[in-house]
Amino acid sequence: MYAGAFRRGGVALSDAAGDLGVLTSTRYVVDSARHVHIIRPRVQAVAGGLVRRPLPVPAWDAELHFVDGTARTAQYVLVLDALNFCFWGEPRWEVQHRGQWLNGYWALAVALRRAVEEGVPILDARFLAQMDLADLAQVLRGRGEVPLLEQRLASLREVGRGLLANYDGQFANAIALAGHSAVALVRLLVRDFPSFDDVATYHGREVRFFKRAQICAADLAGSFGGRGYGEFDDLGRLTAFADYKVPQVLRRLGILEYEPELARKVDARVFIPPGGEEEVEIRAATIWGVEDLRRALADRGMTPTAVQVDWYLWELGQRRMPDEKPYHLTRTICY
Repeated sequence: MYAGAFRRGGVALSDAAGDLGVLTSTRYVVDSARHVHIIRPRVQAVAGGLVRRPLPVPAWDAELHFVDGTARTAQYVLVLDALNFCFWGEPRWEVQHRGQWLNGYWALAVALRRAVEEGVPILDARFLAQMDLADLAQVLRGRGEVPLLEQRLASLREVGRGLLANYDGQFANAIALAGHSAVALVRLLVRDFPSFDDVATYHGREVRFFKRAQICAADLAGSFGGRGYGEFDDLGRLTAFADYKVPQVLRRLGILEYEPELARKVDARVFIPPGGEEEVEIRAATIWGVEDLRRALADRGMTPTAVQVDWYLWELGQRRMPDEKPYHLTRTICY
């Protein structure tokens, strides 16, 4: 079926130009922040250290993800990012893959790949719309407790219903409607799958982050190597993905600085409420810490996207440092 058949009453494709309002809405937070600050001299220093070594673009790991080069892979990416949030806890939830125990995002990736290989219809919208907790617990089985299991189930049911109601059950049809625009795809995701509509309120103003929606577009580009369902003309319009690992790395690098009371809470692993002033400032500063670093690199003749800078920092965050400070702890479905 042609993409135009799925056009609905919301945003026309011609409206996709421009950004998503993430940079503009988070700018106010950064300028008003009381708890988190961006240290501009450190941005310049870090950029100076990176200028002679191009940022690596991580390849999509076909060993840990499901990849078959078809619309099923696109469906897998949507399911993956519908569940791509809040993995921290003790003991860590882990899934075994070929004799190795993986945790966090990688545990999710291999659990969903395992489900596909076992014939569980995790890529079928009707199955998703009617899943129950026992189904999901079986898909995610491993050791340790899966955080926010009921919220994950709600997210998957929402994906199934949204696909059936709007896209004949196929995420590929949403991608076709977006017309090679990552921005348009993000807008479709936040419109038709409400759990992707990642916004907060700060001093009475709406603040947009759209973390999982943006990472879904980037993951499509990665899983398809920038071709087919992963071909987008405007990936450079996406921002960083405001989570808890990237601000941890920015703080390690000295780009982010927390006021003493917030630093004490984070370092003592005190819960930071979602949507509170401190948490919104951490996420907004993450967006702009990455953006300032990207611009500083551009001033030095490099042309990375915010997605590339984010990926570099996230990969850096996978390497544990002896004196590493913790990431902030927030229970949320946004990241």
